[in-house]
Amino acid sequence: MGKREKKQRHQRHPRREASQYLEGGENSFSYENLPSPSKPPLSDEEDGEEEVEEEEQEQEHEGRSPSLDIPSKFLLYQQSVQSPKGDISYLQKFFLMYVGGRQPLHLQEDFCGTALLSTEWLRNDPRRTAVGLDLDVEALNWCMENNVNAIGADSSRISLFHGNVLQPCEAKLVSFDSGDCIRTIRLDPSEEDPRMDDQQSILQGDCISSPRTMPLNISSKQLPGRDIVCAFNYSCCCLHKRKELVLYFRHVLGFLSRRGGIFVMDLYGGTSSEQKLRLQRRFANFKYVWEQAEFDIIERKTRISLHFHLQKPQKKLPYAFSYSWRLWSLPEIKDCLEEAGFQSVHFWIRQMPDSENIKSVEGFGIGKDLKYEEVLSFEQQDSWNAYIVGVAK
Repeated sequence: MGKREKKQRHQRHPRREASQYLEGGENSFSYENLPSPSKPPLSDEEDGEEEVEEEEQEQEHEGRSPSLDIPSKFLLYQQSVQSPKGDISYLQKFFLMYVGGRQPLHLQEDFCGTALLSTEWLRNDPRRTAVGLDLDVEALNWCMENNVNAIGADSSRISLFHGNVLQPCEAKLVSFDSGDCIRTIRLDPSEEDPRMDDQQSILQGDCISSPRTMPLNISSKQLPGRDIVCAFNYSCCCLHKRKELVLYFRHVLGFLSRRGGIFVMDLYGGTSSEQKLRLQRRFANFKYVWEQAEFDIIERKTRISLHFHLQKPQKKLPYAFSYSWRLWSLPEIKDCLEEAGFQSVHFWIRQMPDSENIKSVEGFGIGKDLKYEEVLSFEQQDSWNAYIVGVAK
């Protein structure tokens, strides 16, 4: 059996991911949170993919089950991938620059996964609210038990929804009373309360509970129009078709405040993004590995896998997350945003260190102090990251 067959077999068990976006059936992949541009991994030519596959074969042969003291893959992901404070700083900057006139208070985080960004958003201002939307109920439940509980009383200002960003009106509100109970809701931006000055999203529905829970009494609830909607960690690469990207952007536009708002997404690119690639970053007690499969230049698709190698205990979590991505170009994103109805589109780009030149953990410091800058043109590099800002007024 070749390497490709081994990987596909592993991805089918023991746990299937929740995403049903584009590739139905057994080969669906979760979009959860994806690697952040603020913490790129390092290249490591010493660790080949054979190492991961050998560990996979060993675990299957011995029938080993995960140890109770192994940290959650979601915790490892947050520690190695995300930088919510940095993202929030840029979100505030973009809003004040392109909308202005008020402080942004209402955030929606699409493809939110464990909603780390949303919970961090609530910390600094008691007026702030956050909405998180994701298709992976396991990630949302982990968020409820860990991130939401950690913010105490601030948790009353966050609403988490289980659903598809392409069908937000079908999303379900995750209950704060029980991880087993979710409420059917409507996120229809077309319905507005005439008593409100701002655009509202109407939430209505009944409780759907597991046999172990009691139905909840749920009254109608209203959420303010969002000042900012974001889709970070390259999440829009999970949408493979142009019509789906435009549809998603139209939904986003409907959720933004009538007083003005912004949509912010991130994207990566460069010559190294269109080839087979393996990068890593070392942390105190584990190593984070990003593996990019062969790149199809016709469909512009690749497969991304994230692995974690623990030191204590010595354990490997191969294929902790796997994704099928369509790598969009900046002009394509701009065209889709404008077709969806955004007034203007702005690019903020940061050049990243060349993947071929980073050979050790010390190399990670190269370029870490470089900031994102707004550009009208940008010469192709080995590697870059971008924030794309769509402005609605």
